[in-house]
Amino acid sequence: MLANGAKLGYKEHGGSGSTYTDLPGLKEIPDMGEEPEKVENTCLTDKHNQYEKGIGDAPDLEYTFKYDNKQADSPYRVLRNYADSNTMLDFEETLADGTKTTFSGTPSLRRTGGGVNGVLDFVLTIMLSGDLTVTDPAGN
Repeated sequence: MLANGAKLGYKEHGGSGSTYTDLPGLKEIPDMGEEPEKVENTCLTDKHNQYEKGIGDAPDLEYTFKYDNKQADSPYRVLRNYADSNTMLDFEETLADGTKTTFSGTPSLRRTGGGVNGVLDFVLTIMLSGDLTVTDPAGN
């Protein structure tokens, strides 16, 4: 499946509404999931090392967007204001097949550099504050 058609929306954390505001201009989505630590737990009587699955460490999620700061409601300006105030948000990533992943986190932004005929982007980095919740497409 192609990443084409993926969307990212946000809303105020813990808000009463269930509607996410779409963030237009999304160009790249991150890997999603976590990798649990491999914890060695070998006894003196074991012939080989024994391991247990430890807790996971979900990385920060980085989404790349087309840079546009022409309007007050442009994603760059809106997200920058949330980042500047260190405000936690709820996010919903939707893939073209309808798979949704929801999560909460605190955003930070950086604008990319550029050169001749180079486009400017901005990168939204989200420091997770909880679990990733995946909802499969309806009817499948």
